[in-house]
Amino acid sequence: MSGTAIGRFYGVGIGPGDPELITLKAARLIAEADVIAFHAGTGKQSMARAIAADLIPQGVIEEELRYPVTTGFTDHPLGYYGALADFYDECAQRLEVHLSRGRTVVVLAVGDPLFFGSFMYVHDRLSPRYPTEVVPGITSLSAATAAVATGLCRHEDTLTVLPGTLPVPELARRLADTDAAVIMKLGRTFAGVREALRQAGVLERAVYVERASAADERVLPAAEVEPGRVPYMSLVVVPGEGLRADAAGRAAEHEVLTSAAPTGSDNGTDTSGTDTSGTDTSGTTGTVHVVGLGPGPAKWVTPEASAVLDSVAHVVGYGPYVARVPQREGLTRHASGNAVELDRGRLALDLARGGEDVALVSGGDAGVFGMATALFEARESAVADDPAYGDLPVRVVPGVTAAHAASALVGAVLGGDHALVNLSDNLKPWEVLADRLTALATRDVTIALYNPRSRSRPDTLGAARDLLVDAVGPERVVVVARHVGRDEESSWVTTLGDLDVEAVDMGCLVVIAASTARVTDDGRVWTPRSVG
Repeated sequence: MSGTAIGRFYGVGIGPGDPELITLKAARLIAEADVIAFHAGTGKQSMARAIAADLIPQGVIEEELRYPVTTGFTDHPLGYYGALADFYDECAQRLEVHLSRGRTVVVLAVGDPLFFGSFMYVHDRLSPRYPTEVVPGITSLSAATAAVATGLCRHEDTLTVLPGTLPVPELARRLADTDAAVIMKLGRTFAGVREALRQAGVLERAVYVERASAADERVLPAAEVEPGRVPYMSLVVVPGEGLRADAAGRAAEHEVLTSAAPTGSDNGTDTSGTDTSGTDTSGTTGTVHVVGLGPGPAKWVTPEASAVLDSVAHVVGYGPYVARVPQREGLTRHASGNAVELDRGRLALDLARGGEDVALVSGGDAGVFGMATALFEARESAVADDPAYGDLPVRVVPGVTAAHAASALVGAVLGGDHALVNLSDNLKPWEVLADRLTALATRDVTIALYNPRSRSRPDTLGAARDLLVDAVGPERVVVVARHVGRDEESSWVTTLGDLDVEAVDMGCLVVIAASTARVTDDGRVWTPRSVG
């Protein structure tokens, strides 16, 4: 036994199930350990110990760490996660007794210790106080991919690992937004997982793998799995679309997949010679619907907008806005970054020209500093190359604006004449902004400022405040509304002279009120309709 004053703490990955997948280093550390610890489910034998059983030396101290609960049902006052937090505290205390006596403690971890593993939580508690080493192991993801025997992703494909415990709409959205996926944590969640796969349009290429690499491994199409017979130690593999081959079909035929060659080509053209790149050649065209989603909550999406989103085949937009559109079967999502508005517009036009109906989504109202203008600009550029783009139907669907939602939050600050100004100087010079702000304020028009302050433009709002203080004085009422309509919604009322620029970010809308604005005793702000 070790004679040192402080023991060493190891988290050792032992792979997904096959003992032959245990690494040489893991085997050596198990053989040299003073203490072997392993987790076990309620009423079950420890899977970790079973995998490493032949390597555990005689006479070693064993610490079985048995969960008090393995489902979400518990009478703990803090619920399931509260019960687990207490359990991990107890695990750490038990292992610390050995470490404090100079013993080497090896915690066996199925798969990899830091990949959805219980070891992580004990590691968090003990690693700051004891010499610690983590030995990686082969993950269940790797073993399942090998069992499916179909490439998971290639080149620039994105792979997403998802827990099956996510709500169905969120899981469906994330599945639709990635090229390839692996879904962990099945068991009771499988019925919802299968529904999410269906809504995302990937059920037919999803493959179910049970107990990957173990002697009783099962592999079959996810669509054929009975939800009531799915153990926790299973997962779903969704290969990238270019690599799906007929993996699910081969799973059905063989149950355990082989490495048969894909059918068809992976270069965008099938073997029949029909172009599958997304462009329809039949001569029909689709419609581009530019849809305003409102400033945040689903309840502010109009029935008209919802009807469009339920009918189109494609949704195009900035990632966070696309994420707000519920995923459903038959819907393809095209999310992109914030600074490529014209590219988004051109993509929507190209899809429509190929016969697809498209929703180009925008926050707030699409026609107020939104994607409607960008779409018409993109169409104007496209027409210069090909006049046929000018014939594509474009329909703009209005939405609740951020400015008017903010006004409603505080009362009716936009109840009189008002102007909406984008404070970003990315598309117009500061001199133009300064001239417009001064003209509006000196003529007593309420000004709602969009995009007031960003990391790349930290000084614009301060410059605007100073400009307006010089023009109309420091007493004008100012309203700041943040994340209107969302859970973290907040607002406050101040004046031009007291406006704290550092408290404002891109999640805010700032309103510089007219001189006639009134603030009630309970902090509401409204602007009379009459003048004088």
